[in-house]
Amino acid sequence: MAKALIAMSGGVDSSVAAYLMLQQGFDCIGGTMRLYEAPRQSGTCGSNQSVIDAQAVARRLGIDHHVFSFSELFAEKVIEKFVRCYECGLTPNPCIDCNRHLKFDALLEQALLLGCEYVVTG
Repeated sequence: MAKALIAMSGGVDSSVAAYLMLQQGFDCIGGTMRLYEAPRQSGTCGSNQSVIDAQAVARRLGIDHHVFSFSELFAEKVIEKFVRCYECGLTPNPCIDCNRHLKFDALLEQALLLGCEYVVTG
């Protein structure tokens, strides 16, 4: 059975992705990226509420769930670059850097450490 790490934000898209992968017979593990150490508003990526919501969905689906603390990497690769660009009058897109350095780099590393063959997003 193929193993997949489901990048779970606690939202509908990633929850449905997890459900569909289970229906396809994959051995699924949920994973949520914690991007901040201090509490953030609900609805922001990597917030405490996102973690709580993703854990609840994983529990309901009967899959293991891991929380990956990427706050230092997020600050370095995304926030600091965003501020530098913004100060220079540019219009940065932090999602591009987050995808590149966290979702498709650091999260993939975690998936491989967990023995996953796939990373699935919503």
